[in-house]
Amino acid sequence: MKDQTSMLKLDQLRYANQKMPVFQKYYRLSQMSKSKLFKKIYHILFAFWRRVYKVEFSDTTQIGPGFYVGHPYGITINPDAVLGSNINIHKGATIGQENRGKRKGVPTIGNDVWIGINSTIVGNITIGDDVLIAPNSYVNCDIPSHSIVIGNPCIIKPCEHATKEYINHRISVGTV
Repeated sequence: MKDQTSMLKLDQLRYANQKMPVFQKYYRLSQMSKSKLFKKIYHILFAFWRRVYKVEFSDTTQIGPGFYVGHPYGITINPDAVLGSNINIHKGATIGQENRGKRKGVPTIGNDVWIGINSTIVGNITIGDDVLIAPNSYVNCDIPSHSIVIGNPCIIKPCEHATKEYINHRISVGTV
């Protein structure tokens, strides 16, 4: 994975002319800091702004470069979940853990994934690359790449360019 300094820059590129949420800046700064003192300061600032925006995720959560938060309120991401690059996530989305059964664990999400408002993704599942998860969808099964997911229970529709025109200002993983 890219060094965290580059990842902060790549996150900022995704916002183009918009302002990146403050909590996201401190999320990356907390991750990249080599100094224990600054790491602690950034961690505290991240925790403060996380509460202001009402988002729940840890500064240890693995999120690839080009992370974009469309409407940063009421988002929950399990600390053990793994998210790829160019992820768009919107208000009310939950990426969580199942604690029992055959899907016990947390999701792994690929690259170029658009997660709609109030969507829920749970369990030890894998979401492929270029996947659009429609608003209000409940996802608790593996989703192949190049798919659109709709509803509860989730209906999977193959689509070659599922996130085209949904993920703006895509960054190339080789950038910076």
